[in-house]
Amino acid sequence: MKHIQPRRDFLIRVSSISAVLTTGGILSACGSSDSPMVNFDYGVASGDPLSDRVILWTHAKFQDLSDAVNLTWQVAADLEFSKILVSGEAQANSDTGYTCKVDATGLLPNQTYYYRFKAGLHTSPIGKTKTLPIGAVSDVKLAVMSCSNYPSGFFNVYSEIARSDADVAIHLGDYIYEYAATGYASEKAASLGRTSVPANEILTLSDYRLRHAQYKSDADSKQFHASKPLIAVWDDHEFANDAYKDGAENHTPATEGPFAARKAAALQAYHEWMPIRTGADKSKIYRSFNFGNLLSLHMLDTRSIGRDQQVEITDLINPAKQASALATLSSPTRQLMGTEQVQWLQTQMATSTATWQVIGQQVLMARMEFPLTILQALNPSDTSAQAQAAGQKAITDYLTAKGKQAQGYPITATETALLNQPKLGYNLDAWDGYPAAREILLSTAAQLKKRLVVLAGDTHNAWHSDLTLMSGQKVGEEFATSSVSSPGLEAYLSLPPAQVKAIFEGVVKDLRWMDSSRRGYLKLTVSTGQVQGEWLFIDTILSKNYKVDVPVAAEKRVYMA
Repeated sequence: MKHIQPRRDFLIRVSSISAVLTTGGILSACGSSDSPMVNFDYGVASGDPLSDRVILWTHAKFQDLSDAVNLTWQVAADLEFSKILVSGEAQANSDTGYTCKVDATGLLPNQTYYYRFKAGLHTSPIGKTKTLPIGAVSDVKLAVMSCSNYPSGFFNVYSEIARSDADVAIHLGDYIYEYAATGYASEKAASLGRTSVPANEILTLSDYRLRHAQYKSDADSKQFHASKPLIAVWDDHEFANDAYKDGAENHTPATEGPFAARKAAALQAYHEWMPIRTGADKSKIYRSFNFGNLLSLHMLDTRSIGRDQQVEITDLINPAKQASALATLSSPTRQLMGTEQVQWLQTQMATSTATWQVIGQQVLMARMEFPLTILQALNPSDTSAQAQAAGQKAITDYLTAKGKQAQGYPITATETALLNQPKLGYNLDAWDGYPAAREILLSTAAQLKKRLVVLAGDTHNAWHSDLTLMSGQKVGEEFATSSVSSPGLEAYLSLPPAQVKAIFEGVVKDLRWMDSSRRGYLKLTVSTGQVQGEWLFIDTILSKNYKVDVPVAAEKRVYMA
């Protein structure tokens, strides 16, 4: 159990940071009357922590001027900055949309630091960050999140993470959404004062910068970023819905221009606005972080750099297209990550001596497979009452047969056929759409005898599953987080959440637990002997007055070493 006093000290310091954030405009205004005002409108952020360094980020611009802003950055061990430990010079200019990133080096392992930026007499809000540990490490706490949609509702989850005792925050993608102001999940945006900017679907560098700026302008976002170091990867909506390496479902070249141009704009804006370590090739964001001898965290890109185009589930259940679609799906060369990234990951895992190998990536890796009879009955192109009834019957027939077999009751030939029929993943944008690629990754972990934990986002719902090879051998476990604000299955299915849960947990073999209807984040506590995933849910994103649901036992899932 934690001592009360350290917890109080932590809360006091976080409150101090929050207070500084709320008065950031006043701090920025301090100076002589003839000194042009420098605005730090989007706060500060830190990210990509290592044992001796961390990325520091801000946005700084002269009010009513387009000149470059010369900045001094400072890192101290205390909130009062009584002793500056390291500092340096940087610049925010029009080439980077007035964002500024620096790699603050010369820090000590496993230490908490405070940082700020100064432009003459103008000072940014203060941020708090932490470096990674080295050597023997007993435990690490990670706050894992995904899918933060501005028009859907308030970022209350960010506020909770800022107040948590997590060492590091991990964002698994869909940090922004690309849709127009009247697009996806915007039904309540106007009434909440959260209408997307710009109003159009974002396509150009200017568009992507404006959208990132709007998300960073959120008060909870600023508090969150100023409170925790962030390790982030993108998913599809930082580009366009259901993106792959050279296209996207939500991109039409004939009317929206080449996808390569849009992708380049999205890449540049992401690196400008996120506290991520940027290399010579902006398209490469896969990288590793070592938390002493306890865990190696490998952050992957399953979306942009190597992904082949998705196979449509409707093609797989359409007799006229089934053979071609199945051949594509089952191709041994089908890629989700690309060969270079796969080889990199294999090397990282082989050379790591950490107790746990943790993979942070975008989409569900576990098998979410449904019998063909159910997939055919649940045709997404037919949402009539008759079709829904047929889908319900197919599910009931399958679960009845499965239940009878499990209890040792005799089953009919028809029921035997139901149980023995082929199964397919319902979401082929996930690893179910890339079975050969999944088998290679999981086989690597098995052959190296690594203890594997996979983190996932994307679905807007919470999941805990076994990770298995095609042979059925268990290799690891997957902990998937719900969304910060994007709507989940409750927005699309007319069934009560308890019934949705019963269907998924009853039908999907490798699924151990799920939640289909709440927003929140995953708190992952890693120790030598176990990994515990605890899902923290909030009761609303439609009001700033919310409460945290008290986790029940089922919402604390443990993977023993």
